[in-house]
Amino acid sequence: MNEVVKSTAELQAELGQALRALRINRQLTQENLAVKAGVSLRSLANLERNGGATLQTLVRALNAMGAAGTISQLVPQPQISPLAMLRHETGRPQRVRRRSGAA
Repeated sequence: MNEVVKSTAELQAELGQALRALRINRQLTQENLAVKAGVSLRSLANLERNGGATLQTLVRALNAMGAAGTISQLVPQPQISPLAMLRHETGRPQRVRRRSGAA
């Protein structure tokens, strides 16, 4: 269940590419967006190139492009399955207990 499909570098690059595509779609230059977001041009360029920037830079850039709502898509809310609800109602334990002697 703990499955890593892409490396951190790959995910950061993908994030940077998506941000660049959004900026271009909004017809903004890097300079325009940097000024509008209140970040340095270098920080924005780094973010677009390889995702290497602070979270604050990302949030400011998204806010400046009117796309702050996309942040909630990064970490979706967990959904409770009907089967899990049934199990909960039948009095099953809510925690997993360690077996004695297991480390």
